[in-house]
Amino acid sequence: MKSPSGFITLLILCGSVLYMIYRARRGAKPEIRRVPGLDVIDEAIGRATEMGRPVHFTKGLASLYSSESPQTIAGLSILNYVARKCAQNGIPLITTIYVAETIPLVIQIYREAAAIAGAPEWVNEYNIRYMSSHRFTYATGVQGVLQREKPAASFLMGYFMAEALIFAESGFLAGAIQVAGTASTSQTPFFVAACDYTLLGDELFAAGAYLSGEPIQIASIAGQDVGKYWAIILLVVGLVLSALGSNWLINLLKV
Repeated sequence: MKSPSGFITLLILCGSVLYMIYRARRGAKPEIRRVPGLDVIDEAIGRATEMGRPVHFTKGLASLYSSESPQTIAGLSILNYVARKCAQNGIPLITTIYVAETIPLVIQIYREAAAIAGAPEWVNEYNIRYMSSHRFTYATGVQGVLQREKPAASFLMGYFMAEALIFAESGFLAGAIQVAGTASTSQTPFFVAACDYTLLGDELFAAGAYLSGEPIQIASIAGQDVGKYWAIILLVVGLVLSALGSNWLINLLKV
């Protein structure tokens, strides 16, 4: 008989997330810590304001209907925060887009940011630039924007592949302070090497949830954290039992 450990783990994780969402819907919004990288976002926008140069944002390759769509949702939440800060400071925000279906969302984000800042004239739809649905045409387009516009800050938030290093190097050559975030483990090393700050793995989701202020998103992150606590507890208990000569927990969790 196969061990039910996989099913038990799934129940613990799903149960934690669903419980946190249930509590959030009843008004008990959980607290999650502020990701340190968010302070760098404010610093980068402040630098752009002082220099009188634009801010650049791109959210990568993922659509709204793929397995990587959570990275796009997180990227849009961060874009919403960046847009509001830029509108308040009166500096241009250039958003480069790979997936056309997100254009209406980005336009709405711009309009809401301008309305909140009381500056409807800030919205310039020319700054919402659809590059291409072909990866390296998109990469070339973003590279051209960075070289021509010389933004003081560049945000790379979402799912990226081989174009990640192209963007990071182009931003560096443009003199931009760069903040990147991705859950793509194959591209994280390039961002770490070439960007000023990188949100690693689930820090991207945590940052998106924190900035959105949406109780359901925050509850989802908090529920995942509960699952991690369970994993740590099981690890410690397993080590103690193993040191005492018992393999009971190890055998229980074998797949």
